[in-house]
Amino acid sequence: MMQRIACFQRFPRLHVAEIYGTKIGAGYLTTQAASIASQLCEPCSPNHDEVVDIDWESLGFGLMQTDYMYKMKCGKDEQFKQGQLSSYGNIELSPSAGVLNYGQGLFEGTKAYRREDGGIFLFRPEENAIRMQIGAERMCMPSPSIHQFVDAVKRTALSNRRWIPPAGKGSLYIRPLLIGSGAVLGLAPSSEYTFLVYASPVGNYFKEGAAPLKLYVEDEFHRAMRGGAGGVKTITNYAPVLRAIRRARDRGFSDVLYLNSVDKRNIEEVSSCNVFMVKDNILSTPATNGTILEGVTRKSIMDIASDLGYQVEERPIPIEELLDADEVFCTGTAVGVAPVGSIAYKGNMREYKVNDQLACQKLYSKLVGIQKGIVEDKRGWVVEID
Repeated sequence: MMQRIACFQRFPRLHVAEIYGTKIGAGYLTTQAASIASQLCEPCSPNHDEVVDIDWESLGFGLMQTDYMYKMKCGKDEQFKQGQLSSYGNIELSPSAGVLNYGQGLFEGTKAYRREDGGIFLFRPEENAIRMQIGAERMCMPSPSIHQFVDAVKRTALSNRRWIPPAGKGSLYIRPLLIGSGAVLGLAPSSEYTFLVYASPVGNYFKEGAAPLKLYVEDEFHRAMRGGAGGVKTITNYAPVLRAIRRARDRGFSDVLYLNSVDKRNIEEVSSCNVFMVKDNILSTPATNGTILEGVTRKSIMDIASDLGYQVEERPIPIEELLDADEVFCTGTAVGVAPVGSIAYKGNMREYKVNDQLACQKLYSKLVGIQKGIVEDKRGWVVEID
């Protein structure tokens, strides 16, 4: 069943009062309650519902400043309380902030889409909230509740609705951040934490657009190791792969596929997404054993594949087996479902067929169909917010 919310500006006055315990007369709102409500309502302008006039056809995956962001804070050993929207802008941090000195930070990524009828919706945002909570526990951080997280994402999407591309032209990428913003000198958890959400309209993640990916198998650098934090979306997982990505792209590849750090035998994931292989009617992907991020799109594709009659496996996959697969594709919030056209390993190139009849395209069509409302959403994945 599709979920639906409205912005606070459309809520009855009594609802705002109930939230904050403010007594309201039948015909008016008290000054205090009005002040609180004005902070929590999505900011609006005369042209708020108009789509921004930009070239959506050439939209890539780069930062485009939007109107508003969401922020809330809490101290060490405290719980997050209600945050608020503010104009998009820089934030101030102490030079000794935990995130700057010790990398105590997490981020998530989800998207808001616009349908043909103008409706705006999210896809499984509660899964991102749960994943942030798991990551926060690993990084010794307090985290927003699922309700707080999803509410913040909804508010950010609605307040920036004019930046959501027209149907089929892209999406509004929403980036929740949880950082140690308090000052700390010795190695220890931060004394304060900030939860931020900002957004940017985006198109295809890879510069190749919808063209098949060219992957390079990295056997020198590693993304994660056993006992580390590779299985959570900490900011510290990403800077170490930049050199490998730059080297691969300088050689004409789209991205890097990493091997396990123990014996460099089994595949793990690509820098920015999970990887799948198809052999006969079996869909296989590496198991999330602490070194691989459990992607929301990954999880969704596995469910869809089962519905379509594929046998789905999570298991170790040797690189040699991947090279012998019928097809390979990647999944992620940013990349969607992207077919792999070739993989380079130890000087050899393995090419794969890419056409509309492959499993990758069938799975992609079903996923997008659910997001667009063309295919029935039997699991309640879609959250309509406008």
